[in-house]
Amino acid sequence: MPEQTDQPNYKQFNDPASVARRFKHKIYRVERKDKAAMLAHFIKSSGYEQAVVITKTKRDADALCGYLVTQGLKAAAIHGSKRSEENEAAAKAFAEGEVNILITTDMILQGLGLSSLPLMISYDLPTETGHYMSRLGCLDERGHAVSLVSPDEQTLLEAIEWVTKLEIPEAELEGFAATDDGDALPQRTKDLKKKPRHRTQRRKTGSKSKEKDDTRSETKQGDN
Repeated sequence: MPEQTDQPNYKQFNDPASVARRFKHKIYRVERKDKAAMLAHFIKSSGYEQAVVITKTKRDADALCGYLVTQGLKAAAIHGSKRSEENEAAAKAFAEGEVNILITTDMILQGLGLSSLPLMISYDLPTETGHYMSRLGCLDERGHAVSLVSPDEQTLLEAIEWVTKLEIPEAELEGFAATDDGDALPQRTKDLKKKPRHRTQRRKTGSKSKEKDDTRSETKQGDN
């Protein structure tokens, strides 16, 4: 395992847009409190053999890992607060297919040397767009980048779309069905309104222009 550093070791991309276009991106809107349940349901129904999941904090990585294990999924967490022996064992288990889901943070993602994975899930959107680009580096050429976006992450989503020059398509996960043992998973977030992306300034500018044109027209009529 690489030595933990104070800053994530992410690559600088001269053309983020061209890099981003190599992959398929998708977002699921969800309340923050429902993210873990949605992620478990998504993984079970998606059919992907392996995935890396990125969380904002080490504590979130551990909590999410524990939850996924209770849902019958083979998951492991890697981060700087774990002993190197634990991290090495988790990385080996993931590489050998004994673990299907690897959960980590941006802080040590690059040092893991992950590549050619079919799926990367942003459990939390990064606060810096460069981190999102680095997350894409662990995917293969046909890889999918999925993001679980809570209402408080709207600004972060817009920043990513601005840099990548993409309007990432949204998808919905049907209402969570009851599990085999009869326990019902939380219902899917209802009526999360889609906020306009990258259009606010344009509309404001257009409105001001229209007001100026109307004022000029009234002035001319008064002069006549």
